[in-house]
Amino acid sequence: MSFELIEWIGYTASFIILVSLLMRSLKRLRIINTVGAVIFAVYGALIDSPPVMIMNTGIALINLYYLKQFFASKEYFTVLPIERAGDYSEALIDFHRKDIERFMPLPDDILRRSTFRFLVLRNMVPAGIFLARAYDRTTVEVTVDYAIRPFQDFKTGAHIYEKERHRFKEAGYDSFIAFPASDPHKNYLEKMGFEPTIREDRDAYIKAV
Repeated sequence: MSFELIEWIGYTASFIILVSLLMRSLKRLRIINTVGAVIFAVYGALIDSPPVMIMNTGIALINLYYLKQFFASKEYFTVLPIERAGDYSEALIDFHRKDIERFMPLPDDILRRSTFRFLVLRNMVPAGIFLARAYDRTTVEVTVDYAIRPFQDFKTGAHIYEKERHRFKEAGYDSFIAFPASDPHKNYLEKMGFEPTIREDRDAYIKAV
């Protein structure tokens, strides 16, 4: 194998590891970082550098260990209704406001104007925030469906749409509607099973309860 090709293998491994560090998702970070570490280990073997080979093999094994735990563990999720707009829920939203507003608008009084307010907890740690309000007599508008960064692989919104739908049915609603403010928000809604439509001359997405 030519020296130039070996160098490119090293550059490729470095680039992949660099990209992995840009991932917001811990799962994606470990997966991409494992690929980079494996390629770096191969590079170490090709240049006859045991330290490079051993270190990156170790990194790959550590990543695989935690990825196995990630996929094998059974996480405990629960949905906690927010009975009123209290100090904790307001502080939590304010803390994550900048990230939430990357996907959807967040008026200051959104908690008080919400008909439904939920925290999604993972192992009793806040993992997501869900707010909705009445749109019409049979439709509820989802105004905030946000997963806190470390939990964005877990689709916390699915716990609302799939496991808590009875709450909305009992209140007389048969569909959800959302007005996305960004392309990532649109992509997320499609993953959650929403269908695109037009309401009030705006792009909207709807989903049956």
